[in-house]
Amino acid sequence: MFKLIRNLNKNQAGATAIEYGLIAALVSVAAIAAMTALGGSLTDMFDSISGTLDSSAPTTTTTTTTP
Repeated sequence: MFKLIRNLNKNQAGATAIEYGLIAALVSVAAIAAMTALGGSLTDMFDSISGTLDSSAPTTTTTTTTP
C-alpha cells in the first residue's frame, strides 16, 4: 500500500497534463469573450470599408447583343 502511495506521489505527468488543459481552456474562454466583445464593432468597421469601396468603384454597364 505504501508503495502505491509513493508511486502516485512521484508521478506528476498527469497533473502537468491537467494544468496545461486548464490553461488552454482559460485561454479559449478569454479569446471567445474578446471576439464576442469586439464582434459588433468589427462588423461595423468592415461594413463601412465595404460601403466606401463600393461607392468608389467605377460603374460599368454591360450590354448584351442579340444575334
